[in-house]
Amino acid sequence: MMTDAPQATVDPFAVTTRKVGEPHPARAALRAAGPIVRAQAPAGGPVWIITDDALAREALVHPHIVKDPAYAPASWDPRIAGLEPTAAAQPSLTTLDGPAHTRLRRAHAPLFTARRMRDYSARITTFARELLTELADDGDGTGGTVDLMADFTTRFPLTVVCDVLGVPLDRVDQAIAACRRMYSAEPEEVGTAMAAFAELAAAALSDGRDGLAVELRAQVPDEITDSQLHYLLFTLIYAGQLTTDPSLGFLLARVLDADRPAEESATDEFVRETLRLHAPAPFTLWRFASTDLDLAEVRLPARSPILIDIQGINTDPGRSIGPDLTFGAGPHYCTGAHLAQLELRAVVEVLRTDFPGARLAVPYTELRQTDLGGIQGNRLTALPVRLRP
Repeated sequence: MMTDAPQATVDPFAVTTRKVGEPHPARAALRAAGPIVRAQAPAGGPVWIITDDALAREALVHPHIVKDPAYAPASWDPRIAGLEPTAAAQPSLTTLDGPAHTRLRRAHAPLFTARRMRDYSARITTFARELLTELADDGDGTGGTVDLMADFTTRFPLTVVCDVLGVPLDRVDQAIAACRRMYSAEPEEVGTAMAAFAELAAAALSDGRDGLAVELRAQVPDEITDSQLHYLLFTLIYAGQLTTDPSLGFLLARVLDADRPAEESATDEFVRETLRLHAPAPFTLWRFASTDLDLAEVRLPARSPILIDIQGINTDPGRSIGPDLTFGAGPHYCTGAHLAQLELRAVVEVLRTDFPGARLAVPYTELRQTDLGGIQGNRLTALPVRLRP
């Protein structure tokens, strides 16, 4: 017997600011309402949010739950909804499904394996050490309080992803500016950012470069045009900043909390636990029902938007021990997962070895995080740190 999904009693997409350790006000309420909950989408109309781990994993491999924005509600404004171009207009890993997605993923996956990423481990550690040392020296060797959210958490992952892809490192400031413009509500600003990303992609593909961008060009299906390849590189650069930036903030806050017992646990375990508690993305990207379908005894009409509450599922007190959903599951599992975790481990290890006296400049409980609204994640508002005593 089909039933209607319960209506959410809180707005899961609201912009809020709260304490660093304070749970999002919507997470528990959504879980309590049921395995699939109906809410009001930021672009208008209903959205169905999955709050149950088992149901989430079912949805992530469901053949009629797709990522192509062509299936979004006809009334949605793509800009307000934050939609990418349709898969037909711009093939990408985040909008294709089925065999077309498989073909494109086969081009990407060999470049981002754990083994390939380990080849960059020493360089990534060097970048972390150089950037943190520069901040610690503060120009005169005396150190001082620095806000790591002001630049470091953006600059470090963009330096890494540019280096891995083969973008010249003198373009990192251009990449930072482009990423920041992507947050603008002004279409002109976003257009300027996209033009800059195209320039970065072209630079990575220019004669004499030997990064993964050149390898990707050789691997993608023949029908992928140069402009489409530039877009694929944009998604790698932007996603590499968008998700790793906030994760670094929460990781650094936990590492540098003077009131936390000295961390003797393996770095891998510490990174995984931080990512589980502070998922880089609170929800999956938009998915849509490609036809009428039944899910957990709820009837969803064709074109229904669907989200999975990654943050709520990961932090469910009743959750069974096992793999979390930080990087998704199924065919759309995050391609950059190994690189992101390598970056986070490098920062922890550099702090533990090179800056053993580093501490937060304020009590951990005074730190604040802001939910950016929509399906965007949350980020520390500031992270004042003394890298040297």
